[in-house]
Amino acid sequence: MRGDQSGGCCDGSAPMCYSVGEFRVGPQDVLLGLIAGCPFYIGAAQFEYWQHTQLILDVVPGRGAGFSLEAPEGVRFLTRSRIFTHAELGVLATAKPPTRGG
Repeated sequence: MRGDQSGGCCDGSAPMCYSVGEFRVGPQDVLLGLIAGCPFYIGAAQFEYWQHTQLILDVVPGRGAGFSLEAPEGVRFLTRSRIFTHAELGVLATAKPPTRGG
């Protein structure tokens, strides 16, 4: 599986989950990390906007996004956020640039 923080369109700005091969990753996609061993990406423009924010992915009851694997399960993914502290931003400033897709 692969995850993606959607940038809008039909399903709004929601995290989505796809089977491997159903979501094409390109050089404009930034790897945020792994969730249960599955890569999770965000578009470069969204990454630039959210880079000072910790994104916290959650699963809650409700109608999922139409294109995402959780849709028929009666749950949906939800992104929560908080601004990084000054100390966390200092650590991030010394980190290597994030990996890009494609």
